[in-house]
Amino acid sequence: MKKFITLIGLSLTFLSACTGDLDVTPEVELSLEQVLANDPNAVDGLISKLYGSYALTGPTGPGSTDIVSNDAGEGAFLRAIINLQDFTADGMKNRWGDDGLDQLTTTSNWDQNNKFFRLFFDRAYFTIPQCNNFLQILDGADFPNEENINAETRFLRALAYYNIIDVFGKGVLATEENLGQSDFLEESSRVELFNYVESELLEIEPVISETSTYGRANKYVVDMLLAKLYINAEVYTGTARWDDAATYINKVINEGGYSLDTNFVKVFSADNNTSTEIIFPLIAETISSQSYGNTTYLVNGNLSLDTMPLAQFGATNGWTGHRATKAWYGLFGNLATTTDVRASLFWTTGHNFEMNDYREWTDGYPSIKFRNTNSDGSGTPTEFSGTDFPFYRLADAYLMYAELALRSANGTNLGDALNYVNAVRTRAGASSITTADLTLDFVLDERARELNLEGHRRSDLIRFKKFTGNSYLWPWKGNSVNGASIPEHYKLFPIPATALQANPNLKQNPGY
Repeated sequence: MKKFITLIGLSLTFLSACTGDLDVTPEVELSLEQVLANDPNAVDGLISKLYGSYALTGPTGPGSTDIVSNDAGEGAFLRAIINLQDFTADGMKNRWGDDGLDQLTTTSNWDQNNKFFRLFFDRAYFTIPQCNNFLQILDGADFPNEENINAETRFLRALAYYNIIDVFGKGVLATEENLGQSDFLEESSRVELFNYVESELLEIEPVISETSTYGRANKYVVDMLLAKLYINAEVYTGTARWDDAATYINKVINEGGYSLDTNFVKVFSADNNTSTEIIFPLIAETISSQSYGNTTYLVNGNLSLDTMPLAQFGATNGWTGHRATKAWYGLFGNLATTTDVRASLFWTTGHNFEMNDYREWTDGYPSIKFRNTNSDGSGTPTEFSGTDFPFYRLADAYLMYAELALRSANGTNLGDALNYVNAVRTRAGASSITTADLTLDFVLDERARELNLEGHRRSDLIRFKKFTGNSYLWPWKGNSVNGASIPEHYKLFPIPATALQANPNLKQNPGY
């Protein structure tokens, strides 16, 4: 079977949802020591539950939720990433407008009561204490492959903290060292959290396995997160770390053994588990890993039951929700004549090029980049998507290298950068470029053409100094059809009101 994550039936609860108290004390019904003593190999099933926090919403199917949410699917990690990274940026918009989604899709009127900020915060601070609890128990247990399991768990915790750094800029530092502490945890700054994540990743990078079962972290997944941390370091800490980013992106490219898939569409199809390009996936499966918040959200959200052939994309339902804007598909030029296969992944029939009303389904083009069929078009339509989400992939690493070369990072050169960019473009059927074409603005546009709807765009625009202000306007930025300036403090989201209420040491971000 292609899938890794299987939720095993243990009478074990890692911890209660942490919306009420940020110093989160775990509640364990069955001793993990007992579980591991009875079956040391159970550790693989237990760590799968930690991976499941990134792929699923709860332990008992798509209607269950680990965190407080009236709609279980809204509390999924991937759904939150898309909502906060793509709908707040230029390429994608959503028309539903429910309970604060309008604030995201128009990049306006953000406040601490928006439930989508809370759901992302709560998901991260659900995952972190799970990892802490597991690490504390593992410290006194005897089981196979101990060092690697420990490293994987620390990676999953670091990944949660990385996202807190990126979207909120601060939080509390909960580790196994202060697990169960009765006092409220102190607020940790962005720099403090950055330093912690950096130290964790640098410690586990030399010891975690270079290979792994599909869906689990290995050395090059850690290297990719380190490269992401360092390439954004100027935003996060005020000090650029381009050289360090290049060190780890070179490891991914030169040592990881990954290669661009010859078929771009396959990377976003149900058989993408066999792709040579995906470095780290978030796993979806039509039966055992069902969720309304994994790639089901991307497939169904871009389809309409009434106007689109659902079976062509392996779906049984269309939610009539998401559309791209001309800020994405306009980068390809004439969609009818371009040879770039990426330009063909928009549904244009019955839709308008201009998004004069983001609430109007026919304004803008739905993205058909993700589908629940195999790359050859085969497959039976199902309610839930079985397409894994390519959280990290080699094309992203190639474009990161090109950006770093243009920023004069040690260990990079423009010749290799040009080759990497042209490899990405050639795979897509786009024309090659020359060294004269290779600029930072071109790389940012190429990242949009290649990576939109993959949870990178907001962070990219911030790093390239294009997100706030009026130097770059896109449809519905600042709640204006043609785009309007947004304030500098929008580079961070507001700390949710529930988090502030739960821990008086946590203070609101400036501007909110």
